[in-house]
Amino acid sequence: MKNILIADDDERIRELVKLYLEAEGFAVVEAEDGQQVLDIVKKQPIDLVLLDLMMPVLDGWMVCKMLRRERKIPIVMLTAKGEENDRVLGLDLGADDYITKPFSTRELVARVKAVLRRAEGGKGEAHMISYPGFKLNQLTRELELGGNNVNLTTKEFELLLTLAKNPGRIYNRDQLLELVWGYDYCGDSRTVDTHINRLRNKLESEAGHSVFIKTIRGVGYKFENGH
Repeated sequence: MKNILIADDDERIRELVKLYLEAEGFAVVEAEDGQQVLDIVKKQPIDLVLLDLMMPVLDGWMVCKMLRRERKIPIVMLTAKGEENDRVLGLDLGADDYITKPFSTRELVARVKAVLRRAEGGKGEAHMISYPGFKLNQLTRELELGGNNVNLTTKEFELLLTLAKNPGRIYNRDQLLELVWGYDYCGDSRTVDTHINRLRNKLESEAGHSVFIKTIRGVGYKFENGH
């Protein structure tokens, strides 16, 4: 479970964002000023910081600058300031993304997930997802089953990656569309079923039932390792 730190002096915003993030399976920690952010990061593991710019004690720019001196925690700036100079300054200080208030909670969650995926791709061996007879390389974007390479399309790879990173977790169509196709995708949600069927056929043709994607009727899909 990923730990997300929401730093904003507006309690209503913290509660709203917390509600949506927890619904997606994240653990949420809250801070109402910049100093609290630094204190929390020192005491417990944080996987991403949602950082408001206009906070008391220490503003978001200063917090971002101080975090970047010591840590590589992904930072998404969340602020009412939408001018280009503010965005550029935030990104120059090391922020990974920038969302302007008012914002769509759906977009915010999608941005958080995208930043976390990019961060995971750069953590040495964290780029490799391995199970017995199964190796999924996030850097080379290759799948190896039983010593054989399996040819996957871009979307098939991203779909398998999403499922394999959280074995046993059930994803519905909307969640997979958001994670793999993007929050602004406007096509038919049945495209998920089509890609799942193609992907399942490729997996099972190489590995039998040692690695497969299971359908949870009326709910969605999950990844299972048969060993």
